[in-house]
Amino acid sequence: MPGQLAASRAAAQATATQQPAQPQAAPETPRPGVYLFATGGTISNRRGGRLSVDELIQSIPNLPRYVRAEGEQFSNTSSGAMTLKNWVDLARRINERLKDDQDLAGVVVTSGTDTLEELAYFLHLTVRDERPVVVVGAMRNPSTLGYEGAANLEDAFRVAAEPASRGMGALVVLNDEINSAREATKTDSLRLDTFTSRRSGILGVADNDRVVYVRKPVKRHTAQSEFDIGAIDELPRVDVILTYQGAPGDLIRAAVDAGAKGIVIAGAGAGATSGTQSDGMRYATEKNVFVVTTTRAGSGRVPGGGRGRGGYRLNGDDLQPIKARVLLMLALATTSDPAELQRILREY
Repeated sequence: MPGQLAASRAAAQATATQQPAQPQAAPETPRPGVYLFATGGTISNRRGGRLSVDELIQSIPNLPRYVRAEGEQFSNTSSGAMTLKNWVDLARRINERLKDDQDLAGVVVTSGTDTLEELAYFLHLTVRDERPVVVVGAMRNPSTLGYEGAANLEDAFRVAAEPASRGMGALVVLNDEINSAREATKTDSLRLDTFTSRRSGILGVADNDRVVYVRKPVKRHTAQSEFDIGAIDELPRVDVILTYQGAPGDLIRAAVDAGAKGIVIAGAGAGATSGTQSDGMRYATEKNVFVVTTTRAGSGRVPGGGRGRGGYRLNGDDLQPIKARVLLMLALATTSDPAELQRILREY
């Protein structure tokens, strides 16, 4: 019996030593870092006081599953109260943050939706990095039933962390859709699906399972941009003048006399003007103020451009009037050569 017991123990020990080791759990993959710049807008405009950057981050319960989030309160106001100097300072700050933290996957910027498309395009032209800048907002405020801000913000963080977003430039993310900052435009004053890219179409979607892209921007932007915001202290004045039946040219003259360096005409159709606007445009070019023709139609190109009396009339190609203004301000801050200005309007 003692011998049999010893033999059994030895056999058990041998069997135990022959059993394969239990697999160890794989180390957890580090979550990508995304930095939030909060500027205010409806997304934070809670009754009784605006949400802070920390409160915005904390409003997304599942966020730690996707990213390692941190941020700063750049401002906390309505988008209409943002100044051009604020734009310049924000672009500089984003560039600095991306340069200082090479491990960041991307950044998110909150904005009021009324001027979101202008800010997004400005960042599209001035943040010189391949990592995405995702601009996000909300149509309903945090005190409203059906507030969609937290969902939009979660999508924005996921898009900023998505490797496929690299090289896409500045992006506008609302309502689960991803639009390029160049083409995104607000099309409805109240509906949640207000931001579209009209005929160009969305870049992709932020679905529950993953972020999916269906196309890429082809115009120059971000890392390929020639605009060095660090060398620009002040943006020149550029005004937008709308064409309508019998529109007077004296509004153009008034803008020129007030110090405008450029005028964007939101023309009818493919850039047609009305009333005495042609006289006002002639006055502008005689004063060496650059006139850029765009369309108020919402989509489509404006062909042509060329020399006018005393100066040049340029065309904004397919840029929306307010986007042409943003680009012309940056262009005039770097050059006054008409050929260069037209090149810039075509390349961006």
